[in-house]
Amino acid sequence: MQVHQVLATLGYGDAIGNEVLGIRDVLRGAGHASDIFVETADPRLEALTRDYRELCDVSSPDTILVHHFSIGSRASRIAFALPDRMVLVYHNITPPEYFLDIHSLLVRQCFRGRRELAAYARRCDLALGDSEFNRQELAAMGFARTGVLPVVPGFAHLDVPPDRRILDQFDDGWTNVLFVGRVIPNKRIDQVIRIFAAYQRFFNPRSRLLIVGSHASFERYLAMLHGLVARLGVRGVHFLGHVSNRELTACYDVADVFLCASEHEGFCVPLVESFYKRVPVLAYAAAAVPMTLDGAGVLYTTTDPVHVAGLVDEVASNPSLCDRICEAQDAALGRLLAKDFRGTLLRFVDEVAQAPRAERPPVTDDFWEQVAATEAYEELQQYRPAAFHALPKEPTRVV
Repeated sequence: MQVHQVLATLGYGDAIGNEVLGIRDVLRGAGHASDIFVETADPRLEALTRDYRELCDVSSPDTILVHHFSIGSRASRIAFALPDRMVLVYHNITPPEYFLDIHSLLVRQCFRGRRELAAYARRCDLALGDSEFNRQELAAMGFARTGVLPVVPGFAHLDVPPDRRILDQFDDGWTNVLFVGRVIPNKRIDQVIRIFAAYQRFFNPRSRLLIVGSHASFERYLAMLHGLVARLGVRGVHFLGHVSNRELTACYDVADVFLCASEHEGFCVPLVESFYKRVPVLAYAAAAVPMTLDGAGVLYTTTDPVHVAGLVDEVASNPSLCDRICEAQDAALGRLLAKDFRGTLLRFVDEVAQAPRAERPPVTDDFWEQVAATEAYEELQQYRPAAFHALPKEPTRVV
């Protein structure tokens, strides 16, 4: 049986990219023909993918498409129109209001993605969240058949020698507060900085904050964070950017506390990476975070920086409390790793193959002409932007 995957982009080292590669390995290991169709891919993964337009060459009513939905895309719209059975894997879409005045393109993409998702309620044979939080969102949107394909992250990337430069710079007896994740607004790194500023001022001046994660396309937000650091007068805030596996391992090794203030997460892999590296976690109880922690770590519900700073101090300065937190995190990690990712995935594939087909929603007769016109327009907009400068400006409308 052909069971292919389709998604907008395959990233290197991120949670979705790792899951896609894991799914492909399971499907091929079970004897299914399985390729990955994308619009774009990280150059390091390009050889593992096929262009999304080639989906038409392998499409058939007997093929199953595992469609990873995290944002609206051309690949998504083509998958919608094909006759294949479909398993939708939902990685959650960040509410667009987080990117207002920060990233106008992403505002549009997130808005359109959430709007497009509703159309798939009738198109999918099965809709899976990669967490129970995401599954509940699918059910609330009207998807009839839902389930959870658990995220069971691998930790081989952390089983490498730590980078000596990170150890030499930060392993010096000072308290290191760590955050790992993309530098984007919904992660509320600004709130992490406010909490750390209160911790440094009122509890422990011999402390620093390590912020690890890419800020690509979010340079404006990064500049705002630097401005916040300057206004608060806080010292020892280090933006380390995108790091290697050895550097990431070293950051976890020197960390005393992992601090998360994110307001919107579909799962949040760095939380369980902290479990694996035995770093106590303090996290804001929002979205999927409580489900990911699974009773471990320390959840907080207040937005008062001083109150949370007190929690940071209690954990960082109390070895017996830290040990108890790490023991609970060990147990939660054990429960996560015990989940049968391979068996669950193959069971879902078999269920879809044997179940009555979902009724396909109607697609207009000129759908493919519209796809071609849209692609031509978007490519022109990307590669020949000067052509748009020659267009007359829209007349001012007086309402």
